[in-house]
Amino acid sequence: MVFIRYYLSTRLIWTCPVLFDLLERLSSLTRVWFREHPLLAELQPIQLSALMYLARCNRYSNTPLAVTDYLGLTKGTVSQSLKALEAKGLLTKVQDVRDKRSVHLELTDSARELIGAVMPPEFLVTATRQMGSHAADLETLLLELLRTIQRGQDVPGFGLCHSCRFHQVSAQGPFCKLTNEPLSVREVDLICREFKQPEKIA
Repeated sequence: MVFIRYYLSTRLIWTCPVLFDLLERLSSLTRVWFREHPLLAELQPIQLSALMYLARCNRYSNTPLAVTDYLGLTKGTVSQSLKALEAKGLLTKVQDVRDKRSVHLELTDSARELIGAVMPPEFLVTATRQMGSHAADLETLLLELLRTIQRGQDVPGFGLCHSCRFHQVSAQGPFCKLTNEPLSVREVDLICREFKQPEKIA
């Protein structure tokens, strides 16, 4: 038993640095690809990250505060980036119909065309095609890694609507049990800041 514990702890020591190195290298390659893309020459990395998030989030999650929480940056930094995007004509601010103090950030047609042209990265598409069925296995494992980290750390969930515990389907279609509002078919595949993992069945 002592040997087994020593073996597992040794494996953990060696595996974590390798995993971290791999994730960091993949992140670096992604940053380089975006930085060198001709369509993104005038965008700062944080501005691109904000655009990519807003292109994938739902109506409950497209506020300045949600962008700040998702990116994990200071409110001031994100605010300046959003102002720059607005000045570039890539997003607009829309006042909330229920709460006049709140605004929602909506991408312009130009922004959506830009994101559609660069996402997903070509190198990633090519690599996953070459991996075949292993690509789906990798996606499942990375999702499990992310959810495990989120369960163990005090960080916002930000998951896909259809995999949330609040997502329900009735005869009228999908709806959110948290807000008691109907959802469109498109919304169930978007990111939500209110995401909660489904409760495990004992």
